[in-house]
Amino acid sequence: MHKNTICLWYDGTALDAAHFYAETFPDSVVGAVYRAPGDYPAGERGNVLTVEFTVLGIPCLGLNGGPAFKHSEAFSFQVATDDQAETDRLWNAIIGNGGQASACGWCKDKWGLSWQITPRALIAAISDPDPAAAKRAFEAMMQMGKIDIAAIEAARSG
Repeated sequence: MHKNTICLWYDGTALDAAHFYAETFPDSVVGAVYRAPGDYPAGERGNVLTVEFTVLGIPCLGLNGGPAFKHSEAFSFQVATDDQAETDRLWNAIIGNGGQASACGWCKDKWGLSWQITPRALIAAISDPDPAAAKRAFEAMMQMGKIDIAAIEAARSG
C-alpha cells in the first residue's frame, strides 16, 4: 500500500471509471477490486466497494460511497501533453465518453471528475519572459475550450 493515495468517491461506478482511465491514460492500470463484506448505506454485501487503480502513475482508490458527494472543480487531474495529437486524443476520449467540455483546457469526465488537458507549449507560452508575448498567449487561451497549440503559438508570436 502506498503512503499516500488519492481517494475518489463514486456512486457505484468506481470500477467503470478505473477501467476507462486505464484504457485512456498511459502508465495507468486497474489493480485490486474489493467487495463489501456486508451491507452498507450505498450497497449490499458483494457489491464492489473499492477499486485500487493508478492514473498516470498516481495511486488512487475509487470508493463506491453512494450519491451523497459529487466531484467538483476543487480537485482535478492536470495532464501535461507533448503535442496537439496527444491533447486531442485525451480531450476527445474524455468528452466522447459522456464528458463535457469547459474552458481553458478543462473538461469533466462522465463521472464528474475534472481534468486539465494542458499542453506543455501552453505553459511555456504563458510563462514567456516577454510579458507581451505571455499576455497574448494567455488571452488566446482564455477564449478556448480545448487548447489549440498552433493558435497559442501564433498569439505568442504576435
